[in-house]
Amino acid sequence: MGVTPVYERERQELYEAHLALEKYGLVAYTSGNVSVRIGEHILIKPSGVPYSSLKPEDFVVVDLEGRIIEGTKKPSIDTATHLYLYRHVDWAKSIIHTHSTFATVWAILGRSIPVLCTAHADVFGEEIPITEYAPVGSEAIGKAVLKVLGRSGTVLLRKHGVMVVGTSVDDALKKAIFLEEVARIAYFATLAGRPTPLPEDEVERLYSQYHTKYGQG
Repeated sequence: MGVTPVYERERQELYEAHLALEKYGLVAYTSGNVSVRIGEHILIKPSGVPYSSLKPEDFVVVDLEGRIIEGTKKPSIDTATHLYLYRHVDWAKSIIHTHSTFATVWAILGRSIPVLCTAHADVFGEEIPITEYAPVGSEAIGKAVLKVLGRSGTVLLRKHGVMVVGTSVDDALKKAIFLEEVARIAYFATLAGRPTPLPEDEVERLYSQYHTKYGQG
């Protein structure tokens, strides 16, 4: 009989979040990852494991310096990036990285996503900024993200993809899903014509309304 791994509930939540990324077409095969902070520990996806064979017990527990606390697999190659952000963003409880198609198109073009529709204003309340280019596999991406990170916690990684910082796994997942939607809308709107961004005061009004009145509280 095997030993039950620590953080069983969080492992299941993280596993379901990865399946949701795949369901919404935000990742492919082994790309992308979700992590969650639990006190001084981080639970993160193992490197190079396909979503089709990923299991809750596969996730790796590391401390904030990257030392493996529990797990037999190597943690994600993006672990250093996640850890840098957890150490420097006090409200960060979950981080998602994807290469979702339309958001990554904007990242490849080197363009931030302007606030062209009300859904963008509601969820993010700001244009989605883009980082300088940074190499994968070190703290460099985390440092680049921190330079442009706004209240939305959502950033385009130049020539790479997306990084989302959330107050929970659900919060990060919601933003990752909505980001791809507004990136797609903005792409086609820009392709069809020359749309103008919403006025800043209207963006602020919509964002405040959404975050104080929308939903069931």
